[in-house]
Amino acid sequence: MRWSGQELGVEQTDTLPGLARLNNLVRSVQTPDFAGVTFHEVLAKSALNHVPGASAMPFAWTINPYRGCSHACSYCFARPTHEYLDLDAGDDFDRQIIVKVNVVDVLRKELAKASWRRDHVALGTNTDPYQRAEGRYALMPGVIDALATSGTPLSILTKGTLLRRDLPLLRRAAEHVPVDLAMSIAVYDHELQQSVEPGTPSTKARLATVTAVREAGFDCGVFMMPILPYLTDTRAHLDDAVRQAKAAGATSVTWAALHLRGSVKPWFMQWLEREHPELEPKYRSMYYGRNAYAPKAYRAWLAERMRPILRAHGLPTRAADPATGGVRSSAFRFGARPGQTPGVDAPPVGVPARAAAGADRARRGLVAPEFAPPPDPAALF
Repeated sequence: MRWSGQELGVEQTDTLPGLARLNNLVRSVQTPDFAGVTFHEVLAKSALNHVPGASAMPFAWTINPYRGCSHACSYCFARPTHEYLDLDAGDDFDRQIIVKVNVVDVLRKELAKASWRRDHVALGTNTDPYQRAEGRYALMPGVIDALATSGTPLSILTKGTLLRRDLPLLRRAAEHVPVDLAMSIAVYDHELQQSVEPGTPSTKARLATVTAVREAGFDCGVFMMPILPYLTDTRAHLDDAVRQAKAAGATSVTWAALHLRGSVKPWFMQWLEREHPELEPKYRSMYYGRNAYAPKAYRAWLAERMRPILRAHGLPTRAADPATGGVRSSAFRFGARPGQTPGVDAPPVGVPARAAAGADRARRGLVAPEFAPPPDPAALF
């Protein structure tokens, strides 16, 4: 690929000490088209990543052509992965992007091995494969072709409207293997969306991509993840979000409350204190100490709010386990395991089985009223 930019010298890349461990670094590049972003091109040693504890996941293998993401979502759960390179989970994650320029060649070799069992492979579980850099590097067409040619099912979850470029290729791939596509669209207030995820395409553009996916003949799920307490969890916002997703052609909506793990928490709280300081004490009470997930009571309350909205718009009330961040697949639809009934054996999204059972008992009057979902999340804290 050709760049109208500049290659950085050794003395500049040395300012990022973690990159010294990348003995496969080819070069580091900056370009005026991506102001403030540096791309570190590396030769990948492997392409397929096996997911630890895959028996509990809706997928066993992933591919990440990039590390770091210029979408710059303040809440992104993948931020801590940059710390393995001694890069920080904040600005570095947004601006120091690792590009595996040979990922397609390495992938083809791995898929050709006799040991490869053609398990489902998920893309977009860590950093977005259709972030803006993909327009320059064009790694995804080769990845899709390699998977389809080898008979490997695949799924893609993205916020990137560049997915539309590859729809013809994905249609050809779907003639040979299962292909599942989903768009991540969490925020339906334009000003808030531009603030909390400033590098992403607009909600309107992503909804148009959902429509394009449907017109190409695919189902298309919408991931409303994360739902932000006190910001996007009002009945009005959720109803409008589901209405817009349905109107765009979404065939399912997967949702989950915000979770803040490790170094994601201080980065998100920094954004919150700057943009919505009045909410900072409420978030501190919810995500205190090492607590990464919203309280169970809040998640149960949110489940009670979401289910009637989904039913009203004719969408399934079942969804995938949000802890995985995984795209629904033909093998594991909506969080049900093999042999289970989707939406019956799988608990509602965002609600552990015990909490889901408690909410159900509350509806049937089997527990005291104070444990039933309250009318407003503020009542929980």
